Amino acid sequence: MRRALWAVLLLAACDGESPADAGVADAGSDAALADAGPPVVVLPDDRAPCAERSPLRRPLFGDLHVHTALSFDANRYGTRARPRDVYRFARGETLALAPYDAAGEPTRTLRLERPLDFAAVTDHAEFFAQTDICTDPSSPGYGSATCTSYRAGDPAMPDWGELTNLLITPGTPARVCRSHPELCVERAAAVWQEVQDAAEEFQDRTSSCAFTTFVGYEWTGNPGAVSLHRNVIFRGRSVQRVPVSYLDAPTPELLHARLEATCLATGTPCDLVSIPHNGNLGGGRMFVPVADDGTPFDRAAAERRARIEPLVEIYQHKGASECLPPGLGDPLASEDERCRFEMYHPNLCGSPGADPSACAGVCAGGGIGFLGGCVGPGDFARGALRNGLAELARVGANPWQLGFIGSTDTHIAAAGAVDEASYPGHAGEMEDEPRELLALPPGALTYGRTGSPGGLAVVWAEENSREAIFDAMRRRETYATSGPRITARFFAGWSYPSELCELGEQLEHAYRDGVPMGGELRARPEGAAPTFFVSALRDALGAPLGRLEIVKGWLEVGGETRERLYTIAAPGEGASVDPASCARSGEGLDALCETWTDPDFDPSVPAFWYARVLEVPTCRWSRALCNAQGLDCAAIDASHPMWSCCDPTVEHVIEERAWTSPIWYVP
Repeated sequence: MRRALWAVLLLAACDGESPADAGVADAGSDAALADAGPPVVVLPDDRAPCAERSPLRRPLFGDLHVHTALSFDANRYGTRARPRDVYRFARGETLALAPYDAAGEPTRTLRLERPLDFAAVTDHAEFFAQTDICTDPSSPGYGSATCTSYRAGDPAMPDWGELTNLLITPGTPARVCRSHPELCVERAAAVWQEVQDAAEEFQDRTSSCAFTTFVGYEWTGNPGAVSLHRNVIFRGRSVQRVPVSYLDAPTPELLHARLEATCLATGTPCDLVSIPHNGNLGGGRMFVPVADDGTPFDRAAAERRARIEPLVEIYQHKGASECLPPGLGDPLASEDERCRFEMYHPNLCGSPGADPSACAGVCAGGGIGFLGGCVGPGDFARGALRNGLAELARVGANPWQLGFIGSTDTHIAAAGAVDEASYPGHAGEMEDEPRELLALPPGALTYGRTGSPGGLAVVWAEENSREAIFDAMRRRETYATSGPRITARFFAGWSYPSELCELGEQLEHAYRDGVPMGGELRARPEGAAPTFFVSALRDALGAPLGRLEIVKGWLEVGGETRERLYTIAAPGEGASVDPASCARSGEGLDALCETWTDPDFDPSVPAFWYARVLEVPTCRWSRALCNAQGLDCAAIDASHPMWSCCDPTVEHVIEERAWTSPIWYVP
């Protein structure tokens, strides 16, 4: 019923196009701007040398997925903050949050306890012009059918009229840009310039190198409500003159072709990476080795995908995209119970305790991700890594040799706001009250109690500069956290000593005699098996470390992929948290360091390994919020708007974690 209602709303949004608008060229898309100048705006990117430089690299914490009032959805949630506000907040200043009172003053504010090292604003490239026009009463297009349906839409569905429909079924451009083509060209250019100007204003070009910004945007690929979204992050100031949107390049293959034509292959300093996210909502279509014409990837296609997309966002507001749990009857499903962490679709058909009347099944040939139709194990990071090994064997190149990052996907401009206890919600004025935060919303489940504050992107870089951070992303020396600032190292080598953790120059040894996370082991000595060096430090403001694990995947001689989980240390075994008070009991450690040699190594088959570092159990944001309400669960029932606080089926305890990028071995 919910899906049917949303479909009706979308179809209704298409009605009412005037005959005068039909057939007019889309001057609001980047395709219509192709004749307006060169594809790249080349700008100098000089800076003072950083005073602090660490040859052995240091962890830098950031957020590469942030939306502001420039995004069509965030704007409808009441967000008024713009790119400059994001960078002020990321550097430690106070951020105003919706809703606003009659005088235009915010009713809520937020401030980071610790500033970020880097950030990027990644507003949806789709509807840059339309969102700006439709929210500016002085604009000639403000009263258009496009803008009227946008403002009248119901954010709770969400339904934003014509614009929402165009995201589901792109084709005929928005009417406002057919009626006012020059206005749309002008507004789109102005919005893109604002994004660039804000990044430049807050980029620290002094020797302090205290804060780094990146120019970026989101390509919101959304065919049939399946999330194929990517964030495009530029290395420096030389960027595309016009972002490539889903409306102009409606498949990942077309996106990559446009990224090459308008940046990577232009012979200019323009450089970028494309970062997939929301794999858990991919509907079985996020990582599929098939070209748009239906032909399987060849080696060139696999190499191109790996070159443009070296990373995947494994965690964000919409939950974890690491792996699917046991019991699903799919070859890529895991036997790993900790895959249940922050699942966006917790009610999976075949899982223990699943409700068969409303469960999400495993995708078979595609499905609907956002609306809960199905989930695809190959859309998740671990499934993609395993399928990448199979593609390596088939065509000689791995399209999904992916490193990991996390980010927030905040739609209230709150870059890096990942603290569970102070989570203000994702959808602005739709979540400004506890009952809204704890509800299961109608329509596409993009907020409410299924949401998370999101995670952080962490890079190991010599200094806090665009060049150093981007190079770390390119070589995949990155990792993701679910929010805490856990510090994690992961190396592999053929001759690491078992006492490496005790050596005074352990990092010098680790880099000299092996490869860090994101790397590939080569030149295997006869008879050697890989030894892994992994260390972690707890977040000083977080919980103790409770568990250290290594996940392995490999391709068997017969062509099937397998995986195995190894527990390397478990100092927090038996630790727990009391949901009623959020008081912890049991042990954990401030630091972990281990060397481990793979006992099952087969030198004849390709493999990957990555580390997972878990905190001891703590209260989820929803539990902290429930406790603050002082409810008497004996006095309320399922009809109460705060029933989720008392519902025994709702999980309110989590084990926060970090995921390192993998290390690969190819015979």
